Amino acid sequence: MTKPLILTDKNFEEEVLKSPIPVLVDFWASWCPPCKMVEPTIKELAEQFGNTMKIAKINTDQNPKTASAYNIMGVPTFALFKNGKELTRRIGAQSEHQLLNMFSETTLQNSHTKK
Repeated sequence: MTKPLILTDKNFEEEVLKSPIPVLVDFWASWCPPCKMVEPTIKELAEQFGNTMKIAKINTDQNPKTASAYNIMGVPTFALFKNGKELTRRIGAQSEHQLLNMFSETTLQNSHTKK
């Protein structure tokens, strides 16, 4: 059973920016009800995509350096990274369907920019 990767200020660069595969980062906080609401969805995505994409979580209260560096103003915020760059971002609770759309939209955008 694959679980979401737990990120910190110390491992963010290595696990996200230097990752050879795409990474979905869930910026969250323990006091945030919508963050708790999407937790099962994040776990499900980690199980589904464990081999082809990293699904990761970072607590913004415990890791303020990374939250500040990415200008996280609200939680939950979902950011999709590939090749060290943030490709897209969604703010607020997202359903599994919305997060999957985020992946497919990014894939479509990347295929158009390669032409």
